[in-house]
Amino acid sequence: QVQLVESGGGLVQAGGSLRLSCAASGRTIRRYAMGWFRQAPGKEREFVAAISWSGGSTVYADAVRGRFTVSTDNAKNTLYLQMNSLKPEDTAVYNCAAKASLSSLTEIDAYSYWGQGTQVTVSS
Repeated sequence: QVQLVESGGGLVQAGGSLRLSCAASGRTIRRYAMGWFRQAPGKEREFVAAISWSGGSTVYADAVRGRFTVSTDNAKNTLYLQMNSLKPEDTAVYNCAAKASLSSLTEIDAYSYWGQGTQVTVSS
């Protein structure tokens, strides 16, 4: 079993930055791949970024590439999403998720464990 707890969301002006954290616990977490997803009001959940726990592989959605950076801190068992140059269209509930293999990193249904989510609101 894997437990995930997000934090770091909030209200920020366009052009600002936020860093989301996802504290992970449970068995063999370092064998998992981790992802960030988001869901805006009235829209479907979408992939944002993913990383292998070792940090060797990363992938980003086109909408955030160059602005967001996903990383892990192995000592703290924590996943991060550094979000810079935020736009109003980044407003959403952000969830972290974990999956037991490195395949299908962008596919929502491939993830087995999910955090409760944290709200990010970007004002114009």
